[in-house]
Amino acid sequence: MKFTIHRGSHEIGGTCIRISTETISILLDAGLPLAANSQPLTEADLAADALIISHSHQDHCGLLDTIPSSMPVYIGKVAKGLLNATRLFLGHPLLANDFRTIDAWLPFSVGDITITPYLMDHSATDAYGFIVEAEGKRLFYTGDFRGHGRKSVLFEKLLNKPPQNIDLMLMEGTMLQRDNSSFSDEKSVETEIANILRKQRNISFLISSSQNIDRIVSAYRACKFTGKTLVLDIYSAWVLEQVRQVSQGTPTIDWDSIGVVFDKRKSSVLFDPANRGMFGDFINQAVSNRIKGGELRTHPAKYLMLLKVSSASLIFKFACEEEPTTVIYSQWQGYLAPKPEEAIHTQVMRSIKDEVRPGVRYVYAHTSGHAPVEDLQRLVKAVKPRQLVPVHTEFPADYEFYFGNCLMVNDGTEYDLGSNNL
Repeated sequence: MKFTIHRGSHEIGGTCIRISTETISILLDAGLPLAANSQPLTEADLAADALIISHSHQDHCGLLDTIPSSMPVYIGKVAKGLLNATRLFLGHPLLANDFRTIDAWLPFSVGDITITPYLMDHSATDAYGFIVEAEGKRLFYTGDFRGHGRKSVLFEKLLNKPPQNIDLMLMEGTMLQRDNSSFSDEKSVETEIANILRKQRNISFLISSSQNIDRIVSAYRACKFTGKTLVLDIYSAWVLEQVRQVSQGTPTIDWDSIGVVFDKRKSSVLFDPANRGMFGDFINQAVSNRIKGGELRTHPAKYLMLLKVSSASLIFKFACEEEPTTVIYSQWQGYLAPKPEEAIHTQVMRSIKDEVRPGVRYVYAHTSGHAPVEDLQRLVKAVKPRQLVPVHTEFPADYEFYFGNCLMVNDGTEYDLGSNNL
């Protein structure tokens, strides 16, 4: 069995890894890069017999549009639903790939390669690592993971019953040289949000991804504890509806302490006759739990609103020097860095943080979707791979110091697990 990291040996995001045998080849992820100087993948890089997607973040699956429709794509059921939810509300055609649904811990085969998905704790729902077996060799690709989210039990189970006889482990290292100490786990984020809501006299806003389900659950629980209502847009509410398929404990808009607001563009998607069969009773639930703008302005202190950066201007409509509104920024702070190549939405967020805006207070409350060094070390100690390969990291050279027994690889170079050099 051979492997090639087409992209990801020295960068975070854009991950794409080839596994091949004498008869077949597969790709583990096909992501869009995050770095401005990332090298593009070629058509030959993306040519394979199948694509295996670890989770629904764009830096792992954003190249799905470029994959031939005839290529089988293996992905979790909810992950596929989340990808199409985004496309639906952006007005893009739904994905037309040849999807094959995977289930946690149930092996499947592509030719002579056997893949076993391991459900992982990550900020994306339905995220997997994979054991890949072929030609007498066993490889473990962790995908993105952590051990401090609401699914931390998955990480502990992995440590207690780790994969055995792993010849090579491709392990992410996003958090190398990053600090996660302010909010060490999801519970601490929930506590901070609740503390803010207890004191609020005006509406509060939560800047976070609609697909970070753990964070929405934290916000919902904080609202329940403090007698507030979590306000979602239609898209975020539909995302929760997708997750309900596998987790009945996920709050949705028919639960107490959740409301939904309509805007013109998203509402047009909801009420488009062409989509009616897709949404079903969700439309009635949304209408029944709608919160109108007048209610928000009459009783603003009752609400915490999940907000996208593209709607940040709404914040200033509630600004009041006597009773400031609070903006809880709940994403990676690196998005606020003043880089020339930063996206427009990042510039908007910087204006919220840095500009003097009377009546607006900025608060940070976030924990990473990735494992800190200590948990990476725990995983390496439990799995005991014969060799460890850095991936999804900006600091591959740190692996030898923290973990030992590392193979330093370069993008585009093929390595043979059967050679004496591995």
